[in-house]
Amino acid sequence: MITLFSISVLFGSFASKKTPPPKDPNDITIPVEDNKFVVYQMMTRLFGNKVTTNKYYGTIEENGVGKFNDINTIALQSLKDFGVTHIWYTGVIEHGVLTDYSKFGIKNDDADVIKGRAGSPYAIKDYYDVNPDLAVDVKNRMKEFEDLIQRTHDTQLKVIIDFVPNHVARDYNSDAKPKGVDDFGVKDNKTVSFDKNNNYYYIPGENFIVPQGYESLGKENTYSTKDRTFTEFPAKVTGNDVFKAQPSINDWFETVKLNYGVDIQNKKAKHFDPIPDTWFKMRDILTYWAGKKVDGFRCDMAEMVPVEFWAWVIPEIKKVNPEIIFIAEIYNKGAYRDYVEIGKFDFLYDKSGLYDAVRALMSKNDAQMDMVNYTWLALKNLNSKMLRFLENHDEQRIAYFGGGNVWKGITGMTLSATLGSGPVMMYSGQEVGEAGAGVSGFSKEDGRTTIFDYWGVPEHQKWMNDGAFDGGKLSADQKKLREAYSKLLHLVQSNNALRKGNFYELHFANKKNQSNGYDDTKLYSYVRFDGDERIVVIVNFDSVTAKKFKLKITDECFSAMGLDPNGKYILKDLFMTENQYKFDGKKVRNRGSKTAGVDISIDPLGAYILRIEKQ
Repeated sequence: MITLFSISVLFGSFASKKTPPPKDPNDITIPVEDNKFVVYQMMTRLFGNKVTTNKYYGTIEENGVGKFNDINTIALQSLKDFGVTHIWYTGVIEHGVLTDYSKFGIKNDDADVIKGRAGSPYAIKDYYDVNPDLAVDVKNRMKEFEDLIQRTHDTQLKVIIDFVPNHVARDYNSDAKPKGVDDFGVKDNKTVSFDKNNNYYYIPGENFIVPQGYESLGKENTYSTKDRTFTEFPAKVTGNDVFKAQPSINDWFETVKLNYGVDIQNKKAKHFDPIPDTWFKMRDILTYWAGKKVDGFRCDMAEMVPVEFWAWVIPEIKKVNPEIIFIAEIYNKGAYRDYVEIGKFDFLYDKSGLYDAVRALMSKNDAQMDMVNYTWLALKNLNSKMLRFLENHDEQRIAYFGGGNVWKGITGMTLSATLGSGPVMMYSGQEVGEAGAGVSGFSKEDGRTTIFDYWGVPEHQKWMNDGAFDGGKLSADQKKLREAYSKLLHLVQSNNALRKGNFYELHFANKKNQSNGYDDTKLYSYVRFDGDERIVVIVNFDSVTAKKFKLKITDECFSAMGLDPNGKYILKDLFMTENQYKFDGKKVRNRGSKTAGVDISIDPLGAYILRIEKQ
């Protein structure tokens, strides 16, 4: 028989059982590599363009175009002073364009398989040449790029270019290939869909059909090669693995898929012995550009190419230059480890991990901070291999997805740049709050700066200041924003704890109402430490509300940092403020007390980089 007494005892026993605090997820035995450098991505055709017309589908004469020569020593020195170590020159290798260069012996491109008037830089037309748009003297275009490489090196900066291994332009035709080199597909057996020695995949017996509804340059514009047809028989398989003679307007229809010996339609069966012809062709292309003294390759859609190819080709290229780096654009988190440990990549995009987590925190009210926790926890020793960023040519501008508040970028970039010891990337215009506004042509109003059209980049042009590259036309707020990014980039390179130190998360010891005032949906906190240098990083993603809270520092953290847990210390901000917070180690370690912790206050979108010093 259940009595009132027994019920009260039963419920009392439940009530007396406290939920245990979150376990410490940290593992300071994970090795850390010093891989901290700063990549600055520029769309080469946009960077030096001073023309402000920005006409819809404007021609090169109307909207202008940046040149290799625009990127002069003044521009390069300004970027170096900003904190950059590597420049990723995007769109260098020749791709299809709707500007007629036939008088220079360059085949006029077919408008019906070109996106935009300036064309996609990822639809390579000739792997042994550079984009004629970028040259002042088209006949000497390669020399102008080689001079840019030399200028970049003379400024103590390194050069990264794209390598696009998965696909080429639908109308690939190399007029600059070295003697003895065959174009892709010249020796293909076109009667079959797949042959391991073919360079392309085919749709036998069918003609290629331009995607339904595609109107190159819009209905209002004409071009000499625009006629709604493109002759290709048999039809080749489209770059995003579309086995249809007529891909859709949303497919990568301007490109064709390269065959690395994978029978895609037969359970992706692999035929790598003997080595397929495409492997050798791509090795020779990489060797060619390594010979031009580029310092690295950003490998487009690397995961669409078998990891076995990378495992073979990267060591081959490092025989030419052991210091050359390979960066993989990869989105499948489950394949990260394979592309480093098997594929031999030096670095990977951290898009599907930290970028997605930080973007959610910057743009959504219901974002979960635990997404950040999961990212570093799951990656373990790969953290040092991750290239972290908030913008690139594929992603929307912070000013767009951040609701116009460009200062969200400082909060997000502080987290991205200080979480690990891997490289960091900025996209040209990010540092001055470029919004990616305007309908340029093929690119619509989507918050991205166009990669398909001739265009000027308004906020960037204010910094460029008619070629002075001194920020002379920036607003006071833009100058302050750029200075904040610059200070952050210099800090993460000069401070040993941020550059190559161990990581210890504090968030776990403060979340779930363990510490008074600690809002675990908006705040994130951790320590980076190396020898006698110890840094506490705190970011507040709340764009409206300042936070006042207790910040616990655990016994284990004191031990890991080699500090006396009973000592007296002071936190001094190295970044955006001159704030200081004194604390007694005895009063910040008790995880059973909500009142234990350092008293901290942080502004909306605040970002602290706090050095721990003894009082």
